[in-house]
Amino acid sequence: MTTTPAGHRGLFHHVELWVDDLAAAEAQWGPVLLALGCEPFQHWEHGRSWRLGSAYLVLEQSPALLPGGHQRLRAGLNHLALHGSRAAVEAALAAGWRTRVDTGEAVHLIDAQGFELELVLG
Repeated sequence: MTTTPAGHRGLFHHVELWVDDLAAAEAQWGPVLLALGCEPFQHWEHGRSWRLGSAYLVLEQSPALLPGGHQRLRAGLNHLALHGSRAAVEAALAAGWRTRVDTGEAVHLIDAQGFELELVLG
């Protein structure tokens, strides 16, 4: 069994999503991440990040990005699931996300670039 170093919690150090349109991604992801209690962390020409505790999420429009856009049904990331709240769902909807599935226990949302975010309620 592997343990994390002292002072570190959770499984992830960070998650990095490469996006086709950084401004659109920031406009949609930012309000949701703020509603989840994240704070803006890093800001550079091609990226932004938000942090909660020692973990952070990065959105980057890398100059090395290959064309073709994100497709959650191809190999790679299908969706990102985070602990959420109804307030975070409302922030997402206000920022232009659309609901794919709402089971009452979790809400699956899709952003304008095709990324799926599952907010697990409770």
